[in-house]
Amino acid sequence: MNRREKQRQVRETKQKAAQQKQHRLQILGRLALYVALPVLLIFVVYVLFSQGPTYSPVEVAPNDHIFGDPETPVSIVVYADFQCPACATESQLMARLWPRLESRAHMIFRHYPLTASNPHAWTAALYAEAAGRQDRFWEMHDFLFVNQAIWSFLPEVESEFESYAETLDLDLEQLQADLDNDEVISKVRDDQRGGNSAGVRSTPVMFINGQRVAQLSASRIMELVDEHYREATGEPSSG
Repeated sequence: MNRREKQRQVRETKQKAAQQKQHRLQILGRLALYVALPVLLIFVVYVLFSQGPTYSPVEVAPNDHIFGDPETPVSIVVYADFQCPACATESQLMARLWPRLESRAHMIFRHYPLTASNPHAWTAALYAEAAGRQDRFWEMHDFLFVNQAIWSFLPEVESEFESYAETLDLDLEQLQADLDNDEVISKVRDDQRGGNSAGVRSTPVMFINGQRVAQLSASRIMELVDEHYREATGEPSSG
């Protein structure tokens, strides 16, 4: 066999090896597709069906936390993050205003944890929801905001939050179980999804009868509550 024939034979051998390798890769690709596609479909279906309904600021969800008399004509919906300093300020503002609002309005709190900037926000929301399963949502809500400056800078917050739960005389074993409860986790996630749909991108955000409050000041909140109360009842404000 001369040199040229040997070179041709080497080329043919290499080409045949390359074709066999490509064929094997094609087979592996088909197998991967057959395996991955059902897994992907299962994941997509799980995500879709694990997401609960979302509610706009003019709707009341069955699992909403309502402060005050829900029969009052004015609805104040607040999207907030427990680790957000501005949200703590808004909470203090509403506490001062509430004696002048409670005969006309009720307040709904919805979670909007900004986890990118507030690493403990998600955990705080879960603790508030877990406390809510023992009818202590608003009490935990107040503890988290009042003590925000203490726990916000802790490396871990679980023991601090459990101390609040102990003060509220909560069943700690039940609380721990509820932190991993799918309904508790979905509530926080679905609140945030609803906020996204309503245009919420930062916190706090307040809606009064569906109208977004551009400036969270005492005078503006009172003005809008008066306005919507008169629209709803035809009566002058009592505030």
